[in-house]
Amino acid sequence: MGQTQSEEEEEEVEMRQIQTLYTAFMRKCPSGALHLHEFRNLFGVQSASEEESVYMETIFKSFDTNKDNIIDFMEFVAAVHLVLRGRLEDKLKWSFKVYDRDENGKLDRHEMEHIIRIIYKIKRHHTVELKPNEICDRIFELLDQNKDGQISLAEFMEGAQKDNWIMDLLKLDVNASRWFKQHWKDI
Repeated sequence: MGQTQSEEEEEEVEMRQIQTLYTAFMRKCPSGALHLHEFRNLFGVQSASEEESVYMETIFKSFDTNKDNIIDFMEFVAAVHLVLRGRLEDKLKWSFKVYDRDENGKLDRHEMEHIIRIIYKIKRHHTVELKPNEICDRIFELLDQNKDGQISLAEFMEGAQKDNWIMDLLKLDVNASRWFKQHWKDI
């Protein structure tokens, strides 16, 4: 018939969280627009290396769905939802979008290696002993099922879910989940 009490409470919690997020967003971005330099500041990336700058710009562009070089509140809410509550499938689709620089729906070695190199340089001390080109070779060996030199979204999704090493590597970890939880009220 109607909603149960727990469903109503869940909606109220969601609404309160959105209101809190909106207040915080408007405090940081009174214009209602989050620009790349503000995005970097939110994540504490002011004097970043070239690799970190490129990585943050890539992440920023992935959330800027209408390609107007700003993240508005709705885009911000979608990003927060993906990071905090998104399903694995959604996170992998988002990761694929970040890797797919030319937006043709396929990943070639150049696109894959580009992001791998950035991640490798940022997380140098956490990375396995493989070099970026070796990591890329292994990814293509495991994911490119039809051996056409490109990875489709379907190959990406299926392969990532079959191999934990691939999953950990392909699922972009911007550490945003922990950041949002720590800074929820003072964005």
